[in-house]
Amino acid sequence: MNKAKNVTEDLLKGTDITLNGDAPYDPQVHDERLYGRILHKGSLGLGEAYMDGWWDCDQLDEFFTKLLSAELEKKVKGDFGIAFKIALTALTSMGRKSKAFEVGEAHYDAGNDLYRAMLDPRLAYTCGYWKEADNLADAQEAKLDLVCRKIGLTQGQKVLDVGSGWGSFTSYATEKYGVAATGLTVSKEQKLYSDQNYKDLPIETRLQDYRDIEGQFDAVVSLGMFEHVGYKHYRTYMEVMHNTLKDNGLFLLHTIGCNTSVRGTDPWIDKYIFPNGMLPSIGQIGSSIEGLFVVEDWHNFGSDYDKTLMAWHNNFEARWPLLRQKYDERFYRMWRYYLLLCAATFRARKNQLWQIVLSKKGVPGGYQSIR
Repeated sequence: MNKAKNVTEDLLKGTDITLNGDAPYDPQVHDERLYGRILHKGSLGLGEAYMDGWWDCDQLDEFFTKLLSAELEKKVKGDFGIAFKIALTALTSMGRKSKAFEVGEAHYDAGNDLYRAMLDPRLAYTCGYWKEADNLADAQEAKLDLVCRKIGLTQGQKVLDVGSGWGSFTSYATEKYGVAATGLTVSKEQKLYSDQNYKDLPIETRLQDYRDIEGQFDAVVSLGMFEHVGYKHYRTYMEVMHNTLKDNGLFLLHTIGCNTSVRGTDPWIDKYIFPNGMLPSIGQIGSSIEGLFVVEDWHNFGSDYDKTLMAWHNNFEARWPLLRQKYDERFYRMWRYYLLLCAATFRARKNQLWQIVLSKKGVPGGYQSIR
């Protein structure tokens, strides 16, 4: 036990984090078995130990920001055992069509009451655009309008939303721009919500995998879905989008991105939050669109995701007294850990948020970037 604690303390040197220290970002250890669990199971063990109440931290987001900024992965390169536990993920099944609906069942079907409590009125579960916004609802409306303007929506067009969630984009686009929208989701709860709440709008929501899309559309968007595709299927995904988009249309890809090319994700996130997911890199996206699309615009506003996640966290905390009637304490700790860990990845600039505008043959005269 002492050896494991000593190794943990050594890893934390230079991070400004002190075990059982006085700072709000210092972890308070309640169970000394924590150190062995971390060394044995890496980030998965750290997360599960938090869920089990073995440790706490007042400012979990700042704890993770300091850890990520310190680049601990470089310190463990020489220790294969530790590095292996931290990095190991199940890669072989990621993104297979047979797995496509797992994330819907595991995450998005968790309960519409949870998302109504946490998200904005339209239930947009992607990064807001905070350039001129000072609250979550305005930031999400600004993001949706930004997308519509970037793809040049006009009245009467047909637009496809791949990964349409609870219908935030399809409802906004039909209400504000007069288009007809088709949304795809792998969540039964999301389809039910959209069907019930937007039955008077020209919206069709399909419970369907992206590989089964038929027909062509004037514009295509995908907001926060590409993270579930998996690197082995990036090219297939882009080929489907290419075939689905009319020759003179625009495709907007809104995705979280990673600074380096990877083939898996954090083991804790994979097990408890987003099964079979992973974040693409610039290189991986570039390879997947080669010969298919012209890159018209690439916009990074990843720091806005920190603000978005913290707003979700604040809503979740404020409404927990009502949610606890359905969800237990372990779920509360899991969800809090998820939101604050993710906020830290953007604050430390390890993850990015990209909106990429793509055309099939290039916009005649050039595309005018919109911010």
